[in-house]
Amino acid sequence: MKHWQIDQLPWDSFDPSKVDPELVKAVKAASVVERNSVDYAVYLNNVFHDDPDFQQAADHWAVEEIQHGDALGRWAMLADPQWDYQDAFQRYRDFYKIQLDVDQSIRGSRTGELIARCMVETGTSSFYTALADATDEPVLKALCKQIAADEFRHFKLFYDHMHRYLKREKISTLQRARIALGRVTESEDDELASAYHTTNEPADMPYDHNRCIANYMARAMKTYQPKHLKRVTGMIFKTIGLTPHSKLQDLAFYIAEKLFFSRQKKFARMVGLG
Repeated sequence: MKHWQIDQLPWDSFDPSKVDPELVKAVKAASVVERNSVDYAVYLNNVFHDDPDFQQAADHWAVEEIQHGDALGRWAMLADPQWDYQDAFQRYRDFYKIQLDVDQSIRGSRTGELIARCMVETGTSSFYTALADATDEPVLKALCKQIAADEFRHFKLFYDHMHRYLKREKISTLQRARIALGRVTESEDDELASAYHTTNEPADMPYDHNRCIANYMARAMKTYQPKHLKRVTGMIFKTIGLTPHSKLQDLAFYIAEKLFFSRQKKFARMVGLG
């Protein structure tokens, strides 16, 4: 059961004077990625083909993710009435595809797959929390708070199933760390770059990965504050089996903060936002 409905959001409170046009571009890209979770549900059902409990959980997760995309798309059309969410999503679906015909995880194990899903939810929960804090537009703020709460619940969902599989597959802390950090670095792959391209650039404009990922990241990363990154490092530590709120996490946060904001500034310079 969904924890909220799109029509429950305060749509009548939409204030165009408080819309940041640069954040609209990031929201457009995020909307189609969220909506595309229907494909990831198919992928997860194939990987966990003999686990009906997890399959049911994955199907429910996808329903909530689709709602995220639809709500973000509705907001983006208010912010930019010339933009069509459904057309943009179909363009994205035609442009970017994941491999669905599989019977095992690309992460090498089911535990690895669940670790990767935890990392995705870590990223999305932190992004929507940061976006809610960064925007003054009332509807987007309310929407992002709802999505962030869902994404934290999704993290717990995948985390709990991960521990169930850890009992069988016995993956070491080092292996878990490699999978987790590997998935974090994939945030700059074609999924988000393609989303930016298909939602913000003309159809006749050639796709360039470096340009598109820089455009997306420059806008999305600028919403973050140190407190958001602190929570990210804590969730990563929890996932890989290290103690959060420790001196080691403090060190990891210090390094992550320097790297994160340095990268954001680099992307911003690349696209003329620096």
